[in-house]
Amino acid sequence: MPDIPSPSESDALRQRVRRFIDGEVIPLECLDHPEHGLPDEQLAAVRRKARDAGIWAPQLPKEYGGLGLSLLEAAPIFEEAGRSLLGPLALHCAAPDEGNMHLLLRAATPEQRVKYFELLARGECRSCFAMTEPAPGAGSDPTMLRTRAEKQGDDWIINGHKWFISGAAGAAFAIVATVTDPSVPVKNGATLFLVDADNPGWQVVRRIPTMGNGGPGGHCEVLLRDCRVREGQILGGLNCGFALMQARLGPARLTHCMRWLGAAVRALEIATDYLRQRSAFGKLLAEHQGLQWMVAESSIELHASRLMIRDAAEKLDRGEQARQETSMCKVFVAEAVGRVIDRAVQVCGARGVSGDLVLERLYRDVRAFRIYDGPSEVHRMVIARQFLAEGRSSADRAAPSS
Repeated sequence: MPDIPSPSESDALRQRVRRFIDGEVIPLECLDHPEHGLPDEQLAAVRRKARDAGIWAPQLPKEYGGLGLSLLEAAPIFEEAGRSLLGPLALHCAAPDEGNMHLLLRAATPEQRVKYFELLARGECRSCFAMTEPAPGAGSDPTMLRTRAEKQGDDWIINGHKWFISGAAGAAFAIVATVTDPSVPVKNGATLFLVDADNPGWQVVRRIPTMGNGGPGGHCEVLLRDCRVREGQILGGLNCGFALMQARLGPARLTHCMRWLGAAVRALEIATDYLRQRSAFGKLLAEHQGLQWMVAESSIELHASRLMIRDAAEKLDRGEQARQETSMCKVFVAEAVGRVIDRAVQVCGARGVSGDLVLERLYRDVRAFRIYDGPSEVHRMVIARQFLAEGRSSADRAAPSS
């Protein structure tokens, strides 16, 4: 069992992260290039500072240099890190590496841990997760996966087309979702492979221009053409890929919610500071009821988001699947933080849409949150189906026997 921090220790850690983000990370935002991100030397320097401050990789086990926090314990830390879009990167808890590290810890062989996980855990490389494909392949429906891996002697040959693969440019390796048994449904015939970026069959075609910043490595289109990998590159077992994808995506959705919650909190802080300083029509903006209600709505939604995240995290920590809870979180938090940031832009008026404040950057970047890791519409469909199925089951149990 991991050591459980006391409430005072947890609060002290949270405050330490907040001071670090405010003092060391936010000042670097002016150096964050829209396409190339934070320069390597600045990123390496701030990561050294994070290690020295004892806040590096809060989600990783202590034996790998992390803090060993559970999902529930990590929630407030990820939230504080998320107050800057550079914060999770500085603390080494950013997507897609954070989710890939969880998956490698769960499924990697000892040899794969040494070659892939340990380098990634130390922050010595980046990775990507290659599942999404252009139509008619897998997008929000992973059962439409079309990338194929065929056995050839002792090796596997992968052919496929992937896109919007976050972090692919410059990643040292990819976790690639493929179909290895097309005679059965994808749920029973998918396999994950570890593919090195220097493999001749792995080609990053381009960084796809997007509405927001793609982060390190962008969002890329990738081709796999006769990509030869060894049997030992299978992650988690042959035809076990679909279950592993689902196991990765649940916690990853939740940690996305944690990080974006922090960004929305910062947006509200910026807006309320502005309300307290700016006057119009004979009084401070903070004294206008219409603007007060906007602050109230945002505060309510942030509080509800935080409680939903913690409830889902607690269930996942207990080993429950929590599929309904993580889907509900993804829908509610993605939409709530978008509204909070939108209100902050509105409150700050012309400054809100200018580059003088971080709000316009947050506004652009948060829009994609309602799409990646499952669009809101898909999660609503899943929630409804499960609820209706449970209703039928309850009705069947309650029906009198003849």
